[in-house]
Amino acid sequence: MKDSASVELLRLNDITKTFPGTVALSDVSFSVNKAEIHAVVGENGAGKSTLMNIISGSLLPDKGEIYLEGKKVSIRSPRDAQNLGISIVHQELALCPHLTVAENIYIGRLPQKSGKVVDYRKLNKMSEEILALFDEVNINPTDKVADLNVAQQQIVEIAKAITFNCKLLILDEPTSALSEADAEVLFKIIRDLKSKGISILYISHRLREIFELADRITVLRDGRYITTLNTAETNPDQVVSLMVGREIREMYPPKSSKIGREVFRVENISSDKVQNVSFALHEGEILGFAGLVGSGRTELAQTICGILPRRSGEIYLEGKKIEINSFEDAIQHKIGYVTEDRKQYGLFLKLPVAYNVSAIYLKYDYNGLLIDRHMEIGLVQEFVKKLNVKTSSYLQLVMSLSGGNQQKVMIAKWLAIKPRILILDEPTRGIDVGAKAEIHNLLRELASSGIGIILISSEMPEIIGMCDRVLVMREGRIAGELSGDKITEENIMQLAAHK
Repeated sequence: MKDSASVELLRLNDITKTFPGTVALSDVSFSVNKAEIHAVVGENGAGKSTLMNIISGSLLPDKGEIYLEGKKVSIRSPRDAQNLGISIVHQELALCPHLTVAENIYIGRLPQKSGKVVDYRKLNKMSEEILALFDEVNINPTDKVADLNVAQQQIVEIAKAITFNCKLLILDEPTSALSEADAEVLFKIIRDLKSKGISILYISHRLREIFELADRITVLRDGRYITTLNTAETNPDQVVSLMVGREIREMYPPKSSKIGREVFRVENISSDKVQNVSFALHEGEILGFAGLVGSGRTELAQTICGILPRRSGEIYLEGKKIEINSFEDAIQHKIGYVTEDRKQYGLFLKLPVAYNVSAIYLKYDYNGLLIDRHMEIGLVQEFVKKLNVKTSSYLQLVMSLSGGNQQKVMIAKWLAIKPRILILDEPTRGIDVGAKAEIHNLLRELASSGIGIILISSEMPEIIGMCDRVLVMREGRIAGELSGDKITEENIMQLAAHK
């Protein structure tokens, strides 16, 4: 029920946008109130990003009207949006790392002395006043952006956004690269901005933080408006059902009832980032690695796979010692690594689905002098169907797929080599709940089929819901092991943070 004291800031009427062969948005209408945190949720491909790009001026709608504070407005460019007090902070930050914090905040609007010389004293003073709003974050105007961590860079983006007399701030997946501690700092800042009268449009796949922050939730599905709910009057199950158009009864499949023989083991692995790590992986189980950002989880996986140099230690596959001195060695031994950064390291974004799925197989498993296109298409068909990749054609460019479907293509690429061990680093980061459930079920099927599965995740519910056993890392070492009903958030955090 709408608060009688609520005052409407933004209204969208019948927003429609089509691309060749795709209706991205169809007659979407809803409103955002002043001083409100308003979440917009939906599966990948629901139209969230398209809608935000229209509100912020990066795209023009084919049809529809936008009203700001009761007046119809025309937003034909990002500058138009900024002049109206609408700013967006994208998931991929757009800062200049070689410039200072102050230069980034006021880029394109640097105060000048006579002779068009930058007035750095005034610039730094202006930036100090903006940064004072973020009292829990220690950032100086003269700091180089390249020297800041991701959370601090995000604050700089928000600081830049609110210098445009911001009335509406759009945040797109703002916590996707943040630790839980950094996310809590960001949440406090968001609430402070709300208390100062700024409205927040908040886009996230993480329902837990949406229910912690948002006043209202708008659901989009397949480019259409479904409903707007008061957060206090709904629950995550209802929101998920509205997002996907069906109930997802089990986000996490049943855990293994049968753990078999040892299939993989590392002994005293050390590199520049990990120290004397030993563990074993058994047939049928999903082995999880948890820990805080910087604990060494990714570095351990990359050391095992030969991406990072190993100083010492031994690796055993099905009881036999193997040598892995490069990533190629790992692939030859049928050890796959699904990277956490699919866009930079995991996929050829400007190439078709077919090429991405078959790329590793054709290089390492196919001995023909010429590519057998029938064989390649058959391979692609098998895994596109198996992973339910939504694509109009095997020749569709991967960059045009939704995040969830890109992730499935990356997993398909490794399944094509018939791996014996599959290491997955943040396999569901930034994808919607429907795609997450599909990947979770797939991983359990793979484990049951005999493939050794190692799962690295920062999402506590995923670690708890998916893993038969969890190793917690801290400062490059194994801090402890949990299994059964001992796999709880409290126990994991005690091991991860204990000094």
